[in-house]
Amino acid sequence: MESWLKFQAPNITTKLGIGIGKIVFEALNKVEIAFVSIIIICFTIIMLKYKRLYFSHALSISIFLLLLQTFWLLPALSHRATQIIQDIKVPKSNLHFLFVLFEILKIGCLTVFGIKLLNTKNMY
Repeated sequence: MESWLKFQAPNITTKLGIGIGKIVFEALNKVEIAFVSIIIICFTIIMLKYKRLYFSHALSISIFLLLLQTFWLLPALSHRATQIIQDIKVPKSNLHFLFVLFEILKIGCLTVFGIKLLNTKNMY
């Protein structure tokens, strides 16, 4: 929501909005990495405690998508943003739509993961 809402504010230019967006998306990505690290640590502790391996396809897909965003998609979007800020013409791209798709898929996967996690008999 942040992306399109910031352009609704008065006196926000495209360059300024893109600059803000770069900062926000980099910060959000770091928060996501921190949360997934906490989840992995917690699951490792639980698996060691109960000596049982628990695997979640939904969580794995979410982590994979986060890694794709971190190491491929966000750097590509950041490079495009820098070019636009420097008044360099860039060709049309579907990277933003792909980013939104990844976010929707992560929300879906994390919802499935959370629902399965609520059924604790699957956990222990």
